Amino acid sequence: MPLLPDVIAALERIAPLRLAADWDSVGLLVAPRGREVRRVLTCLTLTPGVADEAVRERVDLVVTHHPLPFRPVATITPDTGTGSVLLTLIGAGCGVWSSHTAWDSASGGINHQLAEVLDLHGVTPITPDCEDPQVGLGRMGFSPAGICVEALAQSLSRSLGATSVQLVGDRARAAGRVGIVCGSGGDLVGEVLAAGCQTLVTGEIKLHQALEARAAGLAVIALGHHASEHFSLASLGKQLAGEVPALEVIAAASDRDPIEIL
Repeated sequence: MPLLPDVIAALERIAPLRLAADWDSVGLLVAPRGREVRRVLTCLTLTPGVADEAVRERVDLVVTHHPLPFRPVATITPDTGTGSVLLTLIGAGCGVWSSHTAWDSASGGINHQLAEVLDLHGVTPITPDCEDPQVGLGRMGFSPAGICVEALAQSLSRSLGATSVQLVGDRARAAGRVGIVCGSGGDLVGEVLAAGCQTLVTGEIKLHQALEARAAGLAVIALGHHASEHFSLASLGKQLAGEVPALEVIAAASDRDPIEIL
């Protein structure tokens, strides 16, 4: 039977915690009741529905992309979303491990996978890791010759099942060098521009970030936060099962995009 330290070691080989942003909350956030881990449930976001599913499925550890808790909490009560989820899992003896920006930046992680979906060449991190320049914050590379921003967005939408893709800038021009920052990448418009990118692929971008990008000539493809990250969990689960063969890894069926399109 796999032990918790072995499962954590495997997860940290897949998504090394040193790659996480300094503001992030990653790794083991809630310890399970026992030291043995038989079943793991993966999810992008740990919601009350996912927590209930973890209890029904009798899992020992939830591997979530988005951390919970993310910030320190003063109280844990059933009156808040965070408190309700944590009490449900703790009561069932289920632990929580979060990958977040460590998985974003890892080799084979979310941004790496997006670069593969886009068929980019000459791929490098936007900001390389000081220990290993092959990994790090974001990815950038050159799009296939002649493909325009709109065609790149349509291709991504089909590949990832994104139901609402937003575009900023000239959709008819060549995509050129593409920067990739999954999730909330609008904060990194300046870094993407400084790296020499002509297009940014991300999950979501705020109004004033979009205005900044458009004024600087940077096209943006915003896939939706959920769509830009959720697809990658299949790979994470497969890698974890390969690292720990006796472990059963299942994906949360209730882990869905909370934003619906009319």
